[in-house]
Amino acid sequence: MPSLGRLHLITDTRPGRDPLAVLRAALPVARAELVVQVRVLDDATDREAYELAHRVVALCRPYGATCLVNDRLHVALAVDAAGGHVGADDLPVAAARHVLGAAAVLGATAREPGAAVAAVAAGASYLGVGPCHATATKAGLPDPIGPQGVRAVAGAVDVPVIAIGGVTAARVPALRAAGAYGVAVVGALSEAADPARTAAELLGALTC
Repeated sequence: MPSLGRLHLITDTRPGRDPLAVLRAALPVARAELVVQVRVLDDATDREAYELAHRVVALCRPYGATCLVNDRLHVALAVDAAGGHVGADDLPVAAARHVLGAAAVLGATAREPGAAVAAVAAGASYLGVGPCHATATKAGLPDPIGPQGVRAVAGAVDVPVIAIGGVTAARVPALRAAGAYGVAVVGALSEAADPARTAAELLGALTC
């Protein structure tokens, strides 16, 4: 499994967003510390997911950045991504590991220690933990768990914990102190006036 970057960028494919423009701004700043998770809307076709993921893989390659595909693991395989990420309503972690193979990066979503331990036992390489704070980028999310929730999960597992949900550079120090290895963002970069500068601020907070 390749080493895991600390800054995870989840593609924002809501109407009016340009995920590739955001990626092009962040890549020269974050380089190999960037993990790009290709996530599309539920009503997107597999062809649309494939075309976006294919372009993301090509953009990431010169910088040594990692590309993962959310949920649609067949797309991850088709574009030769480094792996994928599964949520609570996607394939079970063990089944996802079977699909992707032993060498792939496989992320799983967890928000409490029991589920986190089970996900790691089933083959998860890292855990996306949250939402840490309130966020409007995805509907139907449970209540935020805060840094204390991140701490509970991080203390229960020995894989990287990636905090997600309402993450800003100002909130990174508390999440890192709680045991988060890195953070995942959507709106923090897709809604930024200067995504490159915001990426630099996030990285600075992650590595200080």
